Amino acid sequence: MTSNLVARWLALTLLVFASMGAFAQGVAWDELSPGQRELLADQEASWADLPPVRQARIARGAQRWLEMNRADRRAARDRFTRWQRLDDGERAEVRRRYEAYRELSNPDRDRLREIYRRFNRLSLDQQEALRDRFRQLPPQRREDLRDRALRPPPGRR
Repeated sequence: MTSNLVARWLALTLLVFASMGAFAQGVAWDELSPGQRELLADQEASWADLPPVRQARIARGAQRWLEMNRADRRAARDRFTRWQRLDDGERAEVRRRYEAYRELSNPDRDRLREIYRRFNRLSLDQQEALRDRFRQLPPQRREDLRDRALRPPPGRR
């Protein structure tokens, strides 16, 4: 049992280091697909000066963009516009919440996604009314509700 765990840990560690090596090499401009080069044309002159990890991230993002349909691109553009409008404190809070989400177990993430889906099925008026009710609650009560949302339902513990 312990040797199996050690073997898995070692394999994971090697995989991480191998992927870091791939990022450390970066992505040459000529290695980008024609679509990526077209999308990133304004970056061509400074591409070689970008850190390798950033090159890899930008190339991956460009590829994801190219694979999106029109509706997904519109949604991504809208999210980016909202992100740009946030001040530094708001962006820090979004990052903090994202990290907290990533630290959740898979069942907790699933539960939050289901709550989010149910909320999105409400009409816009119902959503706003629910937000208003939540904002009017005392801070401790809001925190209690957040904690309860992460607790497994009875019979699923």
